[in-house]
Amino acid sequence: MLAVEDPTDPWEEGLLRSPYDRYARLRDAGPVVKNTKYGFWSMYRHEDVAAAMSDWETYCSSRGVGITDTAKEQAWRKPSLLLNADPPQHTEMRKIVNGIFSPRAIRNLRAQFEATAEEHVAALGDRSEIDGATEIAEAFPIAVFPDSVGVRPDGRDNLLLYGLMAFNSEGPKNEIYHDAFRHADTVHAWIEEACKRENLADTGFGADIWAAHDQGLITAEQAALLVRSVLTAGLDTTIALIGNTLLALARNPRYWRDLKEDPALVKGAIEETMRHDAPVQLFFRTTTQAVEVHGVEIPADAKVLLSLASANRDPRRWGEDADTFDPHRNTAGHMGFGVGIHRCLGQMIARLEAEVILTRLVREYESIELAGEPELRLNNVVRSRKKIPLKLHKSK
Repeated sequence: MLAVEDPTDPWEEGLLRSPYDRYARLRDAGPVVKNTKYGFWSMYRHEDVAAAMSDWETYCSSRGVGITDTAKEQAWRKPSLLLNADPPQHTEMRKIVNGIFSPRAIRNLRAQFEATAEEHVAALGDRSEIDGATEIAEAFPIAVFPDSVGVRPDGRDNLLLYGLMAFNSEGPKNEIYHDAFRHADTVHAWIEEACKRENLADTGFGADIWAAHDQGLITAEQAALLVRSVLTAGLDTTIALIGNTLLALARNPRYWRDLKEDPALVKGAIEETMRHDAPVQLFFRTTTQAVEVHGVEIPADAKVLLSLASANRDPRRWGEDADTFDPHRNTAGHMGFGVGIHRCLGQMIARLEAEVILTRLVREYESIELAGEPELRLNNVVRSRKKIPLKLHKSK
Protein backbone atom coordinates (compact mmCIF):
# COMPACT_ATOMS: atom_id res chain seq x y z
CA MET A 1 0.00 0.00 0.00
CA LEU A 2 1.31 3.44 -0.96
CA ALA A 3 1.12 6.52 1.22
CA VAL A 4 -1.12 9.37 0.13
CA GLU A 5 0.93 12.17 -1.39
CA ASP A 6 0.50 15.75 -0.22
CA PRO A 7 2.22 18.48 -2.28
CA THR A 8 1.20 21.40 -0.06
CA ASP A 9 3.37 23.55 2.19
CA PRO A 10 1.83 23.27 5.68
CA TRP A 11 3.60 26.52 6.64
CA GLU A 12 2.14 28.58 3.81
CA GLU A 13 0.43 31.59 5.37
CA GLY A 14 -3.08 30.70 4.24
CA LEU A 15 -2.82 27.21 5.71
CA LEU A 16 -1.40 28.51 8.97
CA ARG A 17 -4.38 30.83 9.26
CA SER A 18 -6.94 28.13 8.42
CA PRO A 19 -5.42 24.66 8.85
CA TYR A 20 -8.40 22.56 9.84
CA ASP A 21 -9.95 21.91 6.41
CA ARG A 22 -6.59 20.58 5.22
CA TYR A 23 -6.35 18.35 8.27
CA ALA A 24 -9.78 16.90 7.51
CA ARG A 25 -8.85 16.19 3.87
CA LEU A 26 -5.65 14.41 4.88
CA ARG A 27 -7.38 12.40 7.63
CA ASP A 28 -9.88 11.13 5.09
CA ALA A 29 -7.26 10.54 2.39
CA GLY A 30 -5.41 7.84 4.29
CA PRO A 31 -3.63 6.87 7.52
CA VAL A 32 -0.15 7.84 6.31
CA VAL A 33 0.67 10.88 4.17
CA LYS A 34 3.95 11.68 2.37
CA ASN A 35 4.64 15.37 1.97
CA THR A 36 6.35 15.69 -1.40
CA LYS A 37 7.45 19.30 -0.89
CA TYR A 38 9.64 18.60 2.13
CA GLY A 39 9.95 14.81 2.02
CA PHE A 40 8.58 13.99 5.48
CA TRP A 41 5.87 11.49 6.37
CA SER A 42 2.85 12.41 8.47
CA MET A 43 -0.18 11.13 10.36
CA TYR A 44 -3.42 12.97 11.10
CA ARG A 45 -5.79 10.46 12.67
CA HIS A 46 -6.20 10.26 16.44
CA GLU A 47 -5.49 6.53 16.77
CA ASP A 48 -2.30 6.67 14.72
CA VAL A 49 -0.93 9.89 16.21
CA ALA A 50 -1.51 8.58 19.73
CA ALA A 51 0.20 5.27 18.91
CA ALA A 52 3.25 6.94 17.39
CA MET A 53 3.58 9.47 20.21
CA SER A 54 3.53 6.60 22.70
CA ASP A 55 6.15 4.50 20.88
CA TRP A 56 9.44 6.26 21.67
CA GLU A 57 11.48 3.23 20.64
CA THR A 58 10.28 3.47 17.02
CA TYR A 59 9.63 7.21 16.84
CA CYS A 60 12.46 8.89 18.69
CA SER A 61 12.75 12.46 19.97
CA SER A 62 16.53 12.54 20.34
CA ARG A 63 16.97 13.54 16.69
CA GLY A 64 14.85 16.63 17.17
CA VAL A 65 11.10 17.23 17.47
CA GLY A 66 11.11 19.59 14.49
CA ILE A 67 11.60 19.11 10.77
CA THR A 68 15.40 19.17 11.13
CA ASP A 69 17.12 15.83 11.77
CA THR A 70 19.72 16.85 14.32
CA ALA A 71 21.69 13.66 13.65
CA LYS A 72 22.42 15.05 10.19
CA GLU A 73 22.34 18.82 10.76
CA GLN A 74 23.54 20.72 13.80
CA ALA A 75 20.79 22.17 15.95
CA TRP A 76 20.72 25.89 16.71
CA ARG A 77 21.20 25.22 20.43
CA LYS A 78 22.23 22.44 22.78
CA PRO A 79 19.52 19.75 22.80
CA SER A 80 16.90 19.85 25.53
CA LEU A 81 17.42 17.17 28.16
CA LEU A 82 13.67 16.58 28.16
CA LEU A 83 12.16 17.39 24.77
CA ASN A 84 15.07 16.09 22.67
CA ALA A 85 15.90 12.98 24.67
CA ASP A 86 14.83 9.34 24.90
CA PRO A 87 15.19 6.80 27.71
CA PRO A 88 17.25 6.17 29.70
CA GLN A 89 18.56 9.76 29.65
CA HIS A 90 15.06 11.21 29.45
CA THR A 91 13.83 9.01 32.31
CA GLU A 92 16.53 10.26 34.67
CA MET A 93 15.92 13.94 33.95
CA ARG A 94 12.14 13.60 33.93
CA LYS A 95 12.14 11.95 37.35
CA ILE A 96 13.96 14.94 38.82
CA VAL A 97 11.71 17.61 37.32
CA ASN A 98 8.54 15.62 38.05
CA GLY A 99 9.46 15.84 41.72
CA ILE A 100 9.95 19.59 41.45
CA PHE A 101 6.73 20.23 39.51
CA SER A 102 4.70 18.14 41.93
CA PRO A 103 0.96 18.64 42.48
CA ARG A 104 1.73 20.08 45.90
CA ALA A 105 4.19 22.62 44.44
CA ILE A 106 1.58 23.74 41.92
CA ARG A 107 -1.14 24.01 44.58
CA ASN A 108 1.15 26.26 46.61
CA LEU A 109 1.11 28.76 43.75
CA ARG A 110 -2.67 29.15 43.65
CA ALA A 111 -3.08 31.83 46.32
CA GLN A 112 -0.49 34.15 44.75
CA PHE A 113 -1.84 33.55 41.25
CA GLU A 114 -5.36 34.35 42.42
CA ALA A 115 -4.22 37.55 44.12
CA THR A 116 -2.39 38.64 40.96
CA ALA A 117 -5.42 37.80 38.81
CA GLU A 118 -7.66 39.91 41.04
CA GLU A 119 -5.25 42.85 40.78
CA HIS A 120 -4.87 42.38 37.05
CA VAL A 121 -8.59 42.38 36.30
CA ALA A 122 -9.22 45.26 38.71
CA ALA A 123 -6.61 47.30 36.80
CA LEU A 124 -8.78 47.06 33.69
CA GLY A 125 -11.15 49.41 35.51
CA ASP A 126 -14.41 50.33 33.85
CA ARG A 127 -13.14 49.95 30.30
CA SER A 128 -15.62 48.14 28.10
CA GLU A 129 -13.18 47.20 25.34
CA ILE A 130 -9.77 45.56 25.65
CA ASP A 131 -7.34 43.50 23.63
CA GLY A 132 -7.71 40.05 25.16
CA ALA A 133 -4.48 38.85 23.55
CA THR A 134 -2.08 41.43 24.97
CA GLU A 135 -3.93 42.58 28.10
CA ILE A 136 -5.02 39.16 29.38
CA ALA A 137 -3.50 36.20 27.54
CA GLU A 138 0.02 37.65 27.46
CA ALA A 139 0.03 39.95 30.46
CA PHE A 140 -1.12 37.48 33.11
CA PRO A 141 1.37 34.64 32.45
CA ILE A 142 4.17 37.19 32.19
CA ALA A 143 3.09 38.56 35.57
CA VAL A 144 3.17 35.20 37.38
CA PHE A 145 5.29 32.60 35.58
CA PRO A 146 8.78 34.20 35.66
CA ASP A 147 8.41 34.80 39.40
CA SER A 148 7.49 31.15 39.95
CA VAL A 149 10.78 30.15 38.33
CA GLY A 150 12.77 32.92 40.02
CA VAL A 151 13.85 34.73 36.86
CA ARG A 152 15.67 38.01 37.33
CA PRO A 153 13.41 41.04 36.70
CA ASP A 154 15.41 42.79 34.00
CA GLY A 155 15.05 41.75 30.37
CA ARG A 156 12.08 39.44 30.78
CA ASP A 157 10.83 40.40 27.32
CA ASN A 158 13.56 38.03 26.10
CA LEU A 159 11.49 35.11 27.36
CA LEU A 160 8.87 35.68 24.67
CA LEU A 161 11.50 36.26 22.01
CA TYR A 162 13.26 33.04 22.97
CA GLY A 163 9.99 31.13 22.83
CA LEU A 164 9.45 32.37 19.28
CA MET A 165 12.90 31.09 18.35
CA ALA A 166 12.38 27.69 19.98
CA PHE A 167 8.99 26.92 18.45
CA ASN A 168 9.59 28.41 15.02
CA SER A 169 12.83 26.44 14.72
CA GLU A 170 10.74 23.26 14.63
CA GLY A 171 9.44 24.22 11.20
CA PRO A 172 11.33 25.03 8.00
CA LYS A 173 13.71 27.96 7.69
CA ASN A 174 11.05 30.17 6.16
CA GLU A 175 10.33 33.87 6.61
CA ILE A 176 8.64 33.21 9.96
CA TYR A 177 11.75 31.41 11.19
CA HIS A 178 14.13 34.16 10.06
CA ASP A 179 11.93 36.85 11.61
CA ALA A 180 12.02 35.02 14.96
CA PHE A 181 15.82 34.85 14.85
CA ARG A 182 16.45 38.54 14.09
CA HIS A 183 17.91 39.16 17.56
CA ALA A 184 19.06 35.60 18.21
CA ASP A 185 22.51 36.36 19.62
CA THR A 186 21.25 38.88 22.16
CA VAL A 187 18.28 36.78 23.24
CA HIS A 188 20.26 33.56 23.46
CA ALA A 189 22.95 35.23 25.58
CA TRP A 190 20.32 36.61 27.99
CA ILE A 191 18.67 33.21 28.40
CA GLU A 192 21.96 31.50 29.13
CA GLU A 193 22.74 34.07 31.81
CA ALA A 194 19.22 33.84 33.27
CA CYS A 195 19.59 30.08 33.80
CA LYS A 196 22.72 30.41 35.92
CA ARG A 197 22.39 29.85 39.63
CA GLU A 198 23.66 33.29 40.60
CA ASN A 199 21.03 35.00 38.46
CA LEU A 200 18.05 33.11 39.88
CA ALA A 201 16.11 33.91 43.04
CA ASP A 202 16.73 31.84 46.17
CA THR A 203 13.25 30.33 45.88
CA GLY A 204 11.30 29.05 42.90
CA PHE A 205 11.51 26.23 40.39
CA GLY A 206 14.91 27.41 39.21
CA ALA A 207 16.36 27.18 42.71
CA ASP A 208 14.76 23.75 43.13
CA ILE A 209 16.49 22.50 39.98
CA TRP A 210 19.85 23.79 41.20
CA ALA A 211 19.18 22.09 44.54
CA ALA A 212 19.17 18.80 42.63
CA HIS A 213 22.69 19.70 41.54
CA ASP A 214 23.67 20.26 45.17
CA GLN A 215 22.43 16.75 45.91
CA GLY A 216 24.68 15.34 43.20
CA LEU A 217 21.77 14.28 41.00
CA ILE A 218 22.72 16.43 38.01
CA THR A 219 25.72 18.40 36.77
CA ALA A 220 25.83 22.19 36.64
CA GLU A 221 25.42 22.07 32.85
CA GLN A 222 22.35 19.86 33.20
CA ALA A 223 20.84 22.17 35.82
CA ALA A 224 21.16 25.18 33.52
CA LEU A 225 19.67 23.23 30.60
CA LEU A 226 16.71 22.08 32.70
CA VAL A 227 16.01 25.66 33.78
CA ARG A 228 16.18 26.62 30.11
CA SER A 229 13.62 23.91 29.27
CA VAL A 230 11.23 25.30 31.86
CA LEU A 231 11.62 28.85 30.57
CA THR A 232 11.24 27.78 26.94
CA ALA A 233 7.97 25.95 27.44
CA GLY A 234 6.41 28.10 30.14
CA LEU A 235 4.95 31.10 28.34
CA ASP A 236 4.06 30.75 24.64
CA THR A 237 1.78 27.77 24.97
CA THR A 238 0.02 29.11 28.08
CA ILE A 239 -0.50 32.47 26.39
CA ALA A 240 -1.99 30.63 23.42
CA LEU A 241 -4.23 28.54 25.68
CA ILE A 242 -5.69 31.55 27.51
CA GLY A 243 -6.13 33.57 24.32
CA ASN A 244 -7.69 30.73 22.35
CA THR A 245 -10.12 30.03 25.20
CA LEU A 246 -11.15 33.68 25.42
CA LEU A 247 -11.70 33.75 21.67
CA ALA A 248 -13.81 30.58 21.70
CA LEU A 249 -15.96 31.90 24.53
CA ALA A 250 -16.40 35.28 22.83
CA ARG A 251 -17.56 33.46 19.70
CA ASN A 252 -19.93 31.29 21.76
CA PRO A 253 -21.50 33.66 24.31
CA ARG A 254 -24.00 31.07 25.55
CA TYR A 255 -21.13 29.22 27.15
CA TRP A 256 -20.03 32.30 29.08
CA ARG A 257 -23.49 32.22 30.67
CA ASP A 258 -22.93 28.56 31.53
CA LEU A 259 -19.63 29.46 33.18
CA LYS A 260 -21.36 32.20 35.19
CA GLU A 261 -23.83 29.65 36.51
CA ASP A 262 -21.16 27.04 37.18
CA PRO A 263 -17.58 28.42 37.46
CA ALA A 264 -16.27 24.87 37.77
CA LEU A 265 -16.99 24.60 34.03
CA VAL A 266 -13.99 26.88 33.42
CA LYS A 267 -11.82 23.76 33.58
CA GLY A 268 -13.97 22.18 30.90
CA ALA A 269 -13.56 25.22 28.67
CA ILE A 270 -9.77 25.03 29.07
CA GLU A 271 -9.62 21.33 28.19
CA GLU A 272 -11.95 21.82 25.23
CA THR A 273 -9.71 24.59 23.92
CA MET A 274 -6.72 22.26 24.18
CA ARG A 275 -8.68 19.83 22.02
CA HIS A 276 -10.49 22.20 19.66
CA ASP A 277 -7.75 24.76 18.93
CA ALA A 278 -4.55 23.18 20.24
CA PRO A 279 -1.78 25.68 21.08
CA VAL A 280 0.87 23.20 19.87
CA GLN A 281 -0.27 21.98 16.47
CA LEU A 282 2.40 19.37 15.75
CA PHE A 283 5.55 17.56 16.74
CA PHE A 284 8.01 15.61 14.64
CA ARG A 285 9.61 12.30 15.45
CA THR A 286 12.32 10.31 13.60
CA THR A 287 11.96 6.59 12.89
CA THR A 288 14.67 4.38 14.36
CA GLN A 289 13.72 1.51 12.06
CA ALA A 290 11.34 0.80 9.21
CA VAL A 291 7.76 0.59 10.49
CA GLU A 292 4.51 -0.46 8.87
CA VAL A 293 1.39 1.58 9.58
CA HIS A 294 -1.85 0.21 8.12
CA GLY A 295 0.03 -1.45 5.30
CA VAL A 296 2.22 1.58 4.51
CA GLU A 297 5.94 1.20 5.20
CA ILE A 298 7.71 4.25 6.61
CA PRO A 299 11.47 3.78 6.18
CA ALA A 300 14.08 4.07 8.91
CA ASP A 301 15.59 7.52 9.55
CA ALA A 302 12.42 9.25 8.28
CA LYS A 303 11.01 12.43 9.73
CA VAL A 304 7.36 11.94 10.71
CA LEU A 305 5.00 14.85 11.43
CA LEU A 306 2.40 13.97 14.05
CA SER A 307 -0.51 16.40 13.90
CA LEU A 308 -1.87 16.81 17.42
CA ALA A 309 -4.36 19.43 16.26
CA SER A 310 -5.79 17.18 13.55
CA ALA A 311 -6.01 14.19 15.90
CA ASN A 312 -7.90 16.38 18.35
CA ARG A 313 -10.60 16.99 15.73
CA ASP A 314 -10.80 13.48 14.31
CA PRO A 315 -14.50 12.49 14.05
CA ARG A 316 -13.41 8.87 14.45
CA ARG A 317 -12.59 9.77 18.06
CA TRP A 318 -14.81 12.76 18.81
CA GLY A 319 -17.92 12.24 16.70
CA GLU A 320 -19.42 14.31 13.93
CA ASP A 321 -19.35 17.51 16.00
CA ALA A 322 -15.57 17.33 16.39
CA ASP A 323 -15.14 20.78 14.82
CA THR A 324 -17.51 22.35 17.35
CA PHE A 325 -16.33 24.03 20.57
CA ASP A 326 -18.28 22.67 23.55
CA PRO A 327 -16.92 23.03 27.11
CA HIS A 328 -19.43 20.41 28.30
CA ARG A 329 -17.67 17.75 26.20
CA ASN A 330 -15.78 14.83 27.75
CA THR A 331 -12.30 15.67 26.46
CA ALA A 332 -10.47 12.66 27.93
CA GLY A 333 -7.94 11.53 25.36
CA HIS A 334 -7.16 14.90 23.81
CA MET A 335 -3.53 15.39 22.86
CA GLY A 336 -3.19 19.10 23.52
CA PHE A 337 -0.48 18.41 26.10
CA GLY A 338 1.06 15.58 24.14
CA VAL A 339 1.04 11.84 24.83
CA GLY A 340 3.42 9.31 26.32
CA ILE A 341 6.70 9.93 28.13
CA HIS A 342 7.05 13.43 26.64
CA ARG A 343 3.64 14.62 27.83
CA CYS A 344 3.95 18.28 28.80
CA LEU A 345 5.85 18.75 32.04
CA GLY A 346 4.22 22.10 32.82
CA GLN A 347 0.63 21.16 32.04
CA MET A 348 -0.51 21.60 35.64
CA ILE A 349 0.87 25.12 35.95
CA ALA A 350 -0.55 26.04 32.53
CA ARG A 351 -3.96 24.78 33.59
CA LEU A 352 -3.70 26.67 36.88
CA GLU A 353 -2.82 29.97 35.21
CA ALA A 354 -5.65 29.63 32.71
CA GLU A 355 -8.17 28.57 35.35
CA VAL A 356 -7.31 31.39 37.74
CA ILE A 357 -7.47 34.26 35.26
CA LEU A 358 -10.57 32.96 33.45
CA THR A 359 -12.40 32.34 36.72
CA ARG A 360 -11.69 35.92 37.79
CA LEU A 361 -12.97 37.24 34.46
CA VAL A 362 -16.14 35.16 34.70
CA ARG A 363 -16.73 36.55 38.19
CA GLU A 364 -16.25 40.17 37.10
CA TYR A 365 -18.03 40.22 33.74
CA GLU A 366 -21.58 39.30 32.84
CA SER A 367 -20.62 38.59 29.24
CA ILE A 368 -17.91 39.07 26.64
CA GLU A 369 -18.14 39.37 22.89
CA LEU A 370 -15.87 40.11 19.97
CA ALA A 371 -15.42 43.81 19.26
CA GLY A 372 -13.49 43.26 16.02
CA GLU A 373 -11.60 40.71 13.99
CA PRO A 374 -8.97 38.69 15.89
CA GLU A 375 -5.49 38.49 14.37
CA LEU A 376 -3.38 35.34 14.25
CA ARG A 377 0.27 35.38 15.31
CA LEU A 378 2.02 33.48 12.53
CA ASN A 379 4.12 30.68 14.00
CA ASN A 380 5.44 27.42 12.59
CA VAL A 381 4.13 25.35 15.51
CA VAL A 382 2.10 27.38 18.04
CA ARG A 383 -1.42 28.54 17.18
CA SER A 384 -1.92 31.82 19.01
CA ARG A 385 -3.50 35.24 18.52
CA LYS A 386 -1.70 38.56 18.72
CA LYS A 387 -4.95 40.52 18.79
CA ILE A 388 -8.36 39.65 20.24
CA PRO A 389 -10.63 42.73 20.43
CA LEU A 390 -13.15 42.10 23.21
CA LYS A 391 -16.17 43.96 24.48
CA LEU A 392 -16.75 43.41 28.20
CA HIS A 393 -19.98 43.80 30.15
CA LYS A 394 -19.49 44.14 33.91
CA SER A 395 -21.55 42.11 36.31
CA LYS A 396 -23.98 44.19 38.35
